[in-house]
Formats: sequence, structure tokens, C-alpha cells
Amino acid sequence: MQSVCKMFRAALIQSKVGPNRNENLQNVEKLIAQAKNLGAKLISLPECFNSPYGTKFFNQYAESIPNGPTSEMLSRTAKEYGVYLVGGTYPEIENSKFFNTCTVWNPDGKMIAKYRKMHLFDIDIPNGITFKESDVLAPGNELATFDLDGTKIGLGICYDLRFEELAKLYRLQGVQVMVYPGAFNMTTGPIHFELLQRSRALDNQVYVLGVSPARGQQGYIAWGHSQITDPWGKVVAQAKEGEEIIHADINLKECENVRQQIPIYAQRRTDIYDTVFKK
Repeated sequence: MQSVCKMFRAALIQSKVGPNRNENLQNVEKLIAQAKNLGAKLISLPECFNSPYGTKFFNQYAESIPNGPTSEMLSRTAKEYGVYLVGGTYPEIENSKFFNTCTVWNPDGKMIAKYRKMHLFDIDIPNGITFKESDVLAPGNELATFDLDGTKIGLGICYDLRFEELAKLYRLQGVQVMVYPGAFNMTTGPIHFELLQRSRALDNQVYVLGVSPARGQQGYIAWGHSQITDPWGKVVAQAKEGEEIIHADINLKECENVRQQIPIYAQRRTDIYDTVFKK
């Protein structure tokens, strides 16, 4: 039986994003090297790290996975630095449909997981923000997990963070860490980004890693403030708004401790209510 890694270091890269895809890729490759030097075994990039975020950009920057230039860079870099690399998200095209897709690459450079954003960001806040991803994107329909030396890690993307049922399904599958690349905006970010991450961590007694792009000056403005939250709901690392790398040691014993001391999963009234995976 494979032994479970009880502790590893995770690093979140809050990178700047501009209109030039090659420059974005070169920048994150440099930052991945820096994160590796910090001792990270798991490194995550943010949502739309290779292109501007917006409905008018998705088809312009979309590429095939795993054969496009972004996938090729992620594969090569994961292998070069010997890390598990969560490739944030980037626009994907398949069969004339567009998706907002997260990929994961192991230290051999092999893609070991692919997750397509399931809940599309369609909102309308008066005097705040109006946005409709479904004008361009198709939703994903599958959960995605990967294994890091015996630790099961689940994936969601940005707006997925608001849906507790999705995180619950991952928890029921034995996930201990959730990674959410996400570009929360300047309206909802200040009041919801930290709160939602802490809520999902507490609800499911997992580590939650939320990874934002750095804040820009034009177009869609990301809130930033990437964050690592432990299973007790404590924020153990948090970025500010600019380009930054944050890191923390993920201690899986904390998951075991909180689950033993506050055994909410054994106490759930599944005779009355339940969260069921229908696929």
C-alpha cells in the first residue's frame, strides 16, 4: 500500500497577466522556478494565467489540450523542476466548444488531471458587475482529483467555490485538499473571497487553496489576495494585490485532528438528507 505523505509545501503563484501569451508563459515559468526554490512540492497558477480574462478573449486564446503551447510549457516545467503543477486555468477548445480548463502535471511532465469549470460565472449586480461566461463557454460535467503521494486533491474553478455541494462531493471521495484557481473581482472579492474559502474549509474539514491573478489596471480587474486556509478555517497565508508567491506547509494531520475532534461526517443525517453524485 502506498504511504500517505503527511506534510508537503504548497506554493500559490499570483502572477501578472497581459495580452501577450508568450510573455505570460515566460513570466510564470520564472515564478515556478522561484516557488520550487521555496521548497514547494505542489505549485498552483491562477485562473486565466496565460491570457486576459473576459468573454471576448476566450475564443481568441483558446487552444487544444494537451497539445497547445500552454500545455507544452506546463509539462516541460513540471518535469524540469520535479513538482506537481496545477496549471491554473486557460481557455480550451474541443469540437468547436470553449471551456475554462484546469490541468495538473506530475513531476514526470504527465497530465494527471483535467477539470473544466462546472458553474459558469453569470451574474448581474447593479452598480457592481455584470458578466456572462455562458455567452461563450460550455460547462464541464466531471469532478477531477489527483494523487500526491497518497494525498487526494480535488479541483474547482472560481465560481465553483460558491457551491458547497461540489466541495461536499469531493470530501465524500476522500479529498483532503481543494485547489480553486479563481479571479474574483473588485465587487465580490473584498467581501466574499476569503469568507468562501474559509467556509469550504470548515464545511468539509479540508485545506483550501485559492489562487488569483495579480491585480491589473484595465479590463476585468482581479481582487488578488490568493490564500491558503487550513481545515480549522484559519488563514495560514495570504497575498496582497500584486504579483506574489505565497506558500505554506500542508499538514494532513490537521485534517485528521479536526475530523476526529469534530466528527461531523459521522454525524450527518443521511437518513434525512444527502449529497449525491449523479454522473
